[in-house]
Amino acid sequence: MESTKGTVKGVALINGDNSIRGSIQFVQHPSGITHVTGRITGLTPGLHGFHIHALGDTTNGCNSTGPHFNPLKKNHGAPSDEERHAGDLGNIAVGHDGVAEISISDVHIPLSGVHSILGRAVVVHADPDDLGRGGHELSKTTGNAGARVGCGIIGLQSSV
Repeated sequence: MESTKGTVKGVALINGDNSIRGSIQFVQHPSGITHVTGRITGLTPGLHGFHIHALGDTTNGCNSTGPHFNPLKKNHGAPSDEERHAGDLGNIAVGHDGVAEISISDVHIPLSGVHSILGRAVVVHADPDDLGRGGHELSKTTGNAGARVGCGIIGLQSSV
């Protein structure tokens, strides 16, 4: 894809438990919408929580990526909710082959400006995200999405 004026691109390489691997691309358009696309393999079939976490720190694997990215101090929610963390991207669906094909558009995860996600981490969780509606003690903070099974730091993508 050619570089377009005002378009910013990012990338994260996903690594995790067992054979979980993937690549996620982020493209922020001048309109403010960021498109997230990519592919992750090695996951168990079903839904998995998918979030931007606050810290780009993987010194202790995915556990050191901190909480969900939440610059406006809101409760956890679905991507379509007004009340949600900026990093709440909902669930990704994994087929019987262990592969997730990701395609998400969101206005709360810019690659530039004061609330940029560059340098933060994208995390895949073991369990489905209940989107803040599960009634579990963790629903309003993490979506009760379970362990962090894969993650990668979001970096600026070269235009070359």
